[in-house]
Amino acid sequence: MYEELWDKLLLFKGLYDQALNPVAQRWKLTRMELDLLLFLHNNPAHNTAAEAVRLRQWTKSHVSAAVHALKARGMLCVGHPQGNRKTLELTPLPAAQPVLEDGREAQRSFFQSMLQGFTPSEKQALEAISEKIARNVRDALKK
Repeated sequence: MYEELWDKLLLFKGLYDQALNPVAQRWKLTRMELDLLLFLHNNPAHNTAAEAVRLRQWTKSHVSAAVHALKARGMLCVGHPQGNRKTLELTPLPAAQPVLEDGREAQRSFFQSMLQGFTPSEKQALEAISEKIARNVRDALKK
């Protein structure tokens, strides 16, 4: 059962990649750049490079490269909070809006495909189970 769970997670990732890769190609972005923009849009309370690294388990170097590329394209504002030169606050700019709309539509399509035929109560149960699994994984990573 547990090996099958891993196989299913890889299937989810494959479908997600199938949904998002064309968006990245259409806008001539790397997947990391697109993923970072979507992360910032979907998680406005976590608008720092450090939070993106921590929550998504991305490498600092990949986030840094994406930040520099998006800033150079005028899609991302990068700033430091008052008195803190280590933290990078990241804000998508209006130039990123069409990319975000395209990316959010691809995400909606992905979730619609994945959850087709689920009842509202099944969706709630899935949310509760996935949250419990995520909590267990976070706890295990801290050990």
